[in-house]
Amino acid sequence: MRILGIFIYTLTSLFLVFEMALQVSPSVMTRDLMYDFNIGAATLGIMASFYYYSYTLMQIPVGLLYDRFSARWLITCAAFICTIGAFFFAFTHHVAWAAFSRFLMGIGSAFAFVGVLIVAARWFPPHLFAFLVGIAQFLGAMGALCGELPIAWMLDSIPWRVVLVIFGAVGSLLTVLCFMIVRDNPYDDRFIPKRHHLKKELKEIIGSGQTWWLALYAFCSWGPVVVFAALWGVPYLRVRFQVPNTYAAVAMALVWIGVGCMSPFLGWLSDRLGRRCLLLRVSSLIGLFSSLILFYVPWVTFNWSFILLLGIGIAAAGQILTFALVKDNNRSTTTGTAIGLNNMAVVAGGALFQPLVGFLLHLLWKGTKDGYGVPIYSVADYHVGLTIVPVCFFIAFLVSFFFIKETYCRPKFAN
Repeated sequence: MRILGIFIYTLTSLFLVFEMALQVSPSVMTRDLMYDFNIGAATLGIMASFYYYSYTLMQIPVGLLYDRFSARWLITCAAFICTIGAFFFAFTHHVAWAAFSRFLMGIGSAFAFVGVLIVAARWFPPHLFAFLVGIAQFLGAMGALCGELPIAWMLDSIPWRVVLVIFGAVGSLLTVLCFMIVRDNPYDDRFIPKRHHLKKELKEIIGSGQTWWLALYAFCSWGPVVVFAALWGVPYLRVRFQVPNTYAAVAMALVWIGVGCMSPFLGWLSDRLGRRCLLLRVSSLIGLFSSLILFYVPWVTFNWSFILLLGIGIAAAGQILTFALVKDNNRSTTTGTAIGLNNMAVVAGGALFQPLVGFLLHLLWKGTKDGYGVPIYSVADYHVGLTIVPVCFFIAFLVSFFFIKETYCRPKFAN
């Protein structure tokens, strides 16, 4: 049974890899998308963020669905919706339909991370949960890496639309595999839902102050990733250090490597130490200092930026511990819903910050364009817009220091 559980966990994690690659892919296509759709930064930010609108809104429904229905069917349908969105995005020539395609991708992707956590909770013992959350985040970061660096290389030789067609083909394969392999629990093919009292359970989750402080920390620690690494970071590095798109993507990969390598380590270390909050504080401080130095210290070179980008990734990995704290603070019957609420806070930064930075860049834009008619934004413009990054890490530190209660890795409820 353990071998089958590992196999199912791996497959659901591959779906997470796929959706993360879809999520961040516009970051290395910004110039192509602005040229092809004849848009500026403000419109691009709104179009890309439609992914996060649906992803964010779906999180509580996703948790409720996982607590009540078969993970096999939910994950299969989610992979199919992502696939349709990828194909739709590849063939549309209108920005409104492109935004709708991103909206579809967000709906399907909303089931990925929560699905991995649900599989981990159902198939593995509780003491492995934080570590498995870290492994899931590692694989998600590798998916984001695949959505930037390899795509940047591919764009040197093939159009971005062909890249999205390839995404669609991969999604089709994943849909079939999920339907054939994923099962709901170690004891039976059939999912047997427990009785739930929806109002009572939601009231208990929402009425807990820790729910909201954990959500705020998750929002602030992952917000810098979705605004910087997932969209505006590559064009910023291109302008700041005058490097090609591929070089900027290589540097940005350090954020995802930091997230990927640190996430399982933090999960393991937290369980080993029996502490959560200390690691949350250290993570947010690393992000605060790394981002301040990267953006506002003038002598930073392109090579030095690799270390600072790695630091931002290491800091963002701290948000995986909020899921362990959510599990510690809630009953097993409401785990899916509580995780969904927390994951909603994680991705809400994309819905808010991506268009906000695009709007700020548009306001600060001096009207200059390159030879293809694509707007050019200055380093100073980016520095104003990206102030959001260190501010988020600072708020995360305050929340973890003053408001989040330590659970010492022990569940609050016996069931």
